[in-house]
Amino acid sequence: MDQQKGFRNALGAFATGVTVVTAVTTAGEKIGLTANSFSSVSLSPQLVQVSIARSLRSFPLLSEVESFAINLLSEDQLDLCMRFAKQGEDKWQGLEVEPSEAGAVLLPGRLGHFDCRVWARYDGGDHLILVGEVLNYHVCPNAAPLLFYKGCFQQFAKIA
Repeated sequence: MDQQKGFRNALGAFATGVTVVTAVTTAGEKIGLTANSFSSVSLSPQLVQVSIARSLRSFPLLSEVESFAINLLSEDQLDLCMRFAKQGEDKWQGLEVEPSEAGAVLLPGRLGHFDCRVWARYDGGDHLILVGEVLNYHVCPNAAPLLFYKGCFQQFAKIA
């Protein structure tokens, strides 16, 4: 096994939630991509981060936006996850979305969201680390998350 694949497999041993990062360009073009490299950064100020692959076709557009939303996917949104994981298709066709207060896009049926203004951008090797100041957020208290673990999508199981 090569080093990159081994490292990726080791990272996969840590379960993560699944998100769709959305934004709107200054020209009004909607951008959306699936990401599981999302985490909190700070409680004061309220900051979150997501890592965006530089290899994505939408990367040049996303690297210049001033606001974005992190849409947390619920366990029944695997189809939405896969829709935004693919490149080259019209990801928005037939999808009813709502604008966020910061000017991004909120997806229907989401577990929750973080509406962000770009706080900072950092070089992260083959990724851009996008840090957002959270302007508002919402989480549905009774919904369960879509999870990613060991290269597979999973559902949450309560053990205690």
